[in-house]
Amino acid sequence: MASSSRATTHVHRQTQSSATMNVRASHNTDSVSKAIAQYTVDARLHAVFEQSGESGKSFDYSQSIRTTTQSVPEQQITAYLSKIQRGGQIQPFGCMIAVDESTYRVIAFSENARELLGLTPQSVPSLEKPEILTIGTDVCTLFTPPSAILLEKAFGAREITLLNPVWIHSKNSGKPFYAILHRIDVGIVIDLEPARTEDPALSIAGAVQSQKLAVRAISQLQSLPGGDIKLLCDSVVESVKVLTGYDRVMVYKFHEDEHGEVVAESKRPDLEPYIGLHYPATDIPQASRFLFKQNRVRMIVDCHANSVGVIQDERLRQPLCLVGSTLRAPHGCHAQYMANMGSIASLAMAVIINVNDEEASGNRNSMRLWGLVVCHHTSARLIPFPLRYACEFLMQAFGLQLNMELQLASQLSEKHVLKTQTLLCDMLLRDSPTGIVTQSPSIMDLVKCDGAALYYQGKYYPLGVTPTEAQIRDIVDWLLNHHGDSTGLSTDSLADAGYSGAASLGDAVCGMAVAYITSRDFLFWFRSHTAKEIKWGGAKHHPEDKDDGQRMHPRSSFKAFLEVVKSRSLPWENSEMDAIHSLQLILRDSFKEIEGTSNNDSKAVINAEIRDMELQGMNELSSVAREMVRLIETATAPIFAVDVDGCINGWNGKIAELTGLSVEDAMGKSLVHDLVHLESKESVDKLLFRALRGEEDKNVEIKLRTFNSEQSKKAVFLVVNACSSKDYMSNIVGVCFVGQDVTSQKVVMDKFIHIQGDYKAIVHSPNPLIPPIFASDDNTSCCEWNTAMEKLTGWSRSGIIGKMLVGEVFGSCCRLKGPDSMTKFMIVLHNAIGGQDTDKFPFSFFDKNGKFVQALLTANKRVNMEGKVIGAFCFLQIASPELQQTLSVQRQQEKKCFARLKELAYICQEIKSPLSGIRFTNLLLENTDLNEDQKQFLQTSAACERQMMKIIRDVNLDTIEDGSLELEKGEFLLGSVINAVVSQVMTLLRERGLQLIRDIPEEIKTLCVYGDQLRIQQVLADFLLNMVRCAPSPDGWLEIHVLPSLKQTSGSSTLVHVEFRIVCPGEGLPPQLVQDMFHSSQWVTQEGLGLSMCRKILKLMNGEVQYIRESERCYFLVVLDLPMPHRASKSIAD
Repeated sequence: MASSSRATTHVHRQTQSSATMNVRASHNTDSVSKAIAQYTVDARLHAVFEQSGESGKSFDYSQSIRTTTQSVPEQQITAYLSKIQRGGQIQPFGCMIAVDESTYRVIAFSENARELLGLTPQSVPSLEKPEILTIGTDVCTLFTPPSAILLEKAFGAREITLLNPVWIHSKNSGKPFYAILHRIDVGIVIDLEPARTEDPALSIAGAVQSQKLAVRAISQLQSLPGGDIKLLCDSVVESVKVLTGYDRVMVYKFHEDEHGEVVAESKRPDLEPYIGLHYPATDIPQASRFLFKQNRVRMIVDCHANSVGVIQDERLRQPLCLVGSTLRAPHGCHAQYMANMGSIASLAMAVIINVNDEEASGNRNSMRLWGLVVCHHTSARLIPFPLRYACEFLMQAFGLQLNMELQLASQLSEKHVLKTQTLLCDMLLRDSPTGIVTQSPSIMDLVKCDGAALYYQGKYYPLGVTPTEAQIRDIVDWLLNHHGDSTGLSTDSLADAGYSGAASLGDAVCGMAVAYITSRDFLFWFRSHTAKEIKWGGAKHHPEDKDDGQRMHPRSSFKAFLEVVKSRSLPWENSEMDAIHSLQLILRDSFKEIEGTSNNDSKAVINAEIRDMELQGMNELSSVAREMVRLIETATAPIFAVDVDGCINGWNGKIAELTGLSVEDAMGKSLVHDLVHLESKESVDKLLFRALRGEEDKNVEIKLRTFNSEQSKKAVFLVVNACSSKDYMSNIVGVCFVGQDVTSQKVVMDKFIHIQGDYKAIVHSPNPLIPPIFASDDNTSCCEWNTAMEKLTGWSRSGIIGKMLVGEVFGSCCRLKGPDSMTKFMIVLHNAIGGQDTDKFPFSFFDKNGKFVQALLTANKRVNMEGKVIGAFCFLQIASPELQQTLSVQRQQEKKCFARLKELAYICQEIKSPLSGIRFTNLLLENTDLNEDQKQFLQTSAACERQMMKIIRDVNLDTIEDGSLELEKGEFLLGSVINAVVSQVMTLLRERGLQLIRDIPEEIKTLCVYGDQLRIQQVLADFLLNMVRCAPSPDGWLEIHVLPSLKQTSGSSTLVHVEFRIVCPGEGLPPQLVQDMFHSSQWVTQEGLGLSMCRKILKLMNGEVQYIRESERCYFLVVLDLPMPHRASKSIAD
């Protein structure tokens, strides 16, 4: 939005319940489309800047921002991206060498490499022949032998970046360098940054100290109260300022429309504040944002310094890729921007959040660039790599904390939306539709807006800042004429969306979201122009300020942003449109119900289709539940359950074996008061309390009592996961605990932790009860790696001892799932060294053979005889094979359940469209010349279509079960029902070679009765279909026998007593099917569920069904009493 004059407009054409899913699925597509479009704008600005000359002084930034988007040739975009990624220039504070990975031969180097490495020709003759740096030189010959060994070791690493920095010395000059390595398409790039010998970060202890400073800052972030993103951002800028010493540190957030905003700032007192400024998207181009996801920390030491060129092998087909280089030179446009704002040096760090709920897997598609933490300095400034690396860890921790806060804010927003929707629906049930705009809460409370309105049955109900009635009627006409086939529209600029009357609305109404309730009824939300919403949080911005609007400068960007958005509102966020669309789906059926009734005072009926679909799948879940019960009872993992009062209602064989308490004796006992040890009561009580509220804790250690006379003084230690148990209405009715017996390990570990003397005999014991153990010194270097760790990881003790646990051991040797996992491990390790123990931290890695290992990490401080902390001691607990198998089966069953529910929801939704097509075709055929047979066929087809639609839309198993299903009664011909029922089995009859015998009196065909035609049709069709399936084939037969008779009631009305017999020879239905139909509350087969439901529907219509098996045949006997319309009964009597 901010980067050009384009409006953000979305026209919605989804259908009913799939719409929300489709809208959400389209959000990512929209983001990608915006990013691609932004590349074009960035490329155009780049071209304009390039044409302005080397100084860029003639470049009018504000005018370029406001210029309407023009088409940009593909070659120009390619040139722009190549300039950013393969510019062939580096910053002069270091030098660069690129080598072929297989031969270590130089394939490229920077022009200043010879000078910095001391390889320039000597003015004084030397006896030793100096090394020469040129294309083809062996890079190892340029550095001291120990340095060459370190480089060769790094070249062989799987994850080369985890070993950065490598501390090496030039062979000629002896100068130390930080070597920062990364792989590219043609080899390995070595960035060499000079290091001062007095730099404390050069030593391992110094590098670890940088990590400790970051961990301290991380601990401060984690100690902040939740629910305050502003406080989190304010804290991180203060921490970064202390760590790095820059004059200004800002948190820069990217909004959904790609423009940026400074949301937090810490600065030197004399500097101008930038807090609250908004910037166009072009200020940080998409190409640069892409680079930040590849290389998360970017330092510019001096924007005035001349860049250094790169010399490369002529055989390389394209310039060297410098995306991952720490030395990559800034683009001229960015350097000019920095100079204009008086910032000579900068450090920018990416804030990445994981858009998936699962643990970050390192998949870049799951990661989103939320914003940047940007540091500025008024003079040249260089931060050594170890400190920058520590800052990167801090940013990863900030991203994790921010992600949790964003998820919390999203959950709170969803709760608010659901609460508002519930109250609005309640108003509809109690009042007319106008209540949603005339009472509180109103539709304005659903999303952030300046005004809202309901346009219902030609009347206008405005609320807040809205157009006049004449203007809204004009908007409605425009919508019907230009977007009549859509279900809604959202735009941040009515003018750019094509509405000709936008100018007359002024700044008060710029953005609009509209939801179509019916073809003539609408809900509107309105927003005023963006400039009204912008809060300037720094020095007051006077219009008479003499800022040069043409120069690239924060204030110029802010002015350009305000200029661009002055005729636009803030864009409608994805979550807001989801809320609007969800309310739209709820209201549609309500409004239709209100329109269809003749009683204006009747209440609206909210037809929650999604809930219907969930209930259709509920009985699918019950069969899975039975499988789970069998699994639990025979599981080798201890599993038990409690009700809402905390009393045992489930106790499997394994837990009975461990505790010595039988299933019968355990039932009804209080978990907290009768079964757990005193020291575990508080933790178990808290565990229960949280689980009964839906908050499921995992990996909690509890101590249970034992009841065998031999073990009465002993205890059982379990690590349990708490799972909330829910009924079919999703109400929590108890808690299930899946545990792992860790008694043996606990005893050993407790003894081990308290041992003060020589513990090597225990650590390296091959006893399987000894857990995997490793330890670090106070510099996080590995100093212990026991036999169990060797077995678990595949890495020998000799190959691990002395390596850094963070990066080398866990990172390079044992791969972790993404940088976030390494950050969490680093925090746990440093916390332990600092005296803060961590218990049962979820820790996962890949062993030497690539097998994924999941464990619980316990990290304790290591102390010497004097009590001084000298490192960390770490234990791993591995889930037993039995528990892993149990959890694996449980996950598979849950996955199967979810898949079935998805299938049901998908089928119920997608089948509606072809059914609508059938209905429309039937309507067309009705208006053509048809003979009587054709009309009957058409009527049968229409009846089957209506039956299917009724099943899809109206089936609510709960209402059938409790007898509250509402029947839709009307007059119909009994013959039409029989025709429709028979038509549904004809194809199967022919496939199975069966003969259908109809014993139906002629008068039945024209007999008019009163009742729920489609339900009767559904019931009879299901009974007939099951008999067809079970009839002997081929050459078998089925018979339908209908016997009607008249009954007079005590009043003047007449009932038709109808007996339907559906007969087939042979054994008939399988016993399980009959059991499901008549006796089982838990069905086994889908056919049994259908028969059971049909029997209950029949009972609601005061009918009954019997299944009778005789010696050579079996049959359904269905009995129904149906009222006759008065005129029909009179004609029959005559």
